[in-house]
Amino acid sequence: MSRRRRAVPPVDEAALAAFRAGMRRRYSDAQILAELRASAARLGRSPTMREFARDPGTSVHPQTVIDHFGSWNAAKRRAGLLPRRFATREELLEALRALGAELSRPPTARDLDERRGAVPSKSLYWHTFGSLTAALREAGFDVAVGRERLERAVESGAGLARRLGRLPKFADWAEARRADPSLPTEWQVYRMVPSGRGAWSTFQYLVRERLLEDGVEVGSDGSLVRRG
Repeated sequence: MSRRRRAVPPVDEAALAAFRAGMRRRYSDAQILAELRASAARLGRSPTMREFARDPGTSVHPQTVIDHFGSWNAAKRRAGLLPRRFATREELLEALRALGAELSRPPTARDLDERRGAVPSKSLYWHTFGSLTAALREAGFDVAVGRERLERAVESGAGLARRLGRLPKFADWAEARRADPSLPTEWQVYRMVPSGRGAWSTFQYLVRERLLEDGVEVGSDGSLVRRG
């Protein structure tokens, strides 16, 4: 004997609204925000809707979150979490400031890559501000641009030469940057000097001139001459 199918009744909008209101009352705003923060702590980053739905530690559906706060990103902002794709300009700057405070220096593109998922991507900064350097300067960091970058690199090169007792080689700079990521990369230094294939020797020449200005003698082999 076949079962008779019953027709689906028309939706009563008033009854539907009352049903939805009842479902929303199952969770308070505070409970939902706490679930978002807990999910972010487990993931190590601000969760997307899909990640939140798949998180076995959550009991709230993403749609419930949206029903309470109007949108997913609005809920994450209320929870103190950074939206992953639609962060405001000020939120992006604040993320840079927070990372800079953690590192005690201006963040680099490598820092953003190493924390991918936990902080906005470098491509988002480039798209929003034109460059990471522009974003850093707008966030209040002292970041050199143009000729100033070369001047600072030369000053850093002179300091490195004093520690080494000779003009720094390409490999010396690479090693120094591993210890101090605030330095430009050796390839960035290479591109700062418009001398083609002889760029690094030109940089060494500029470092030598800076040392001579400071009263430090430099031998023909690049070694620093120590008096006494």
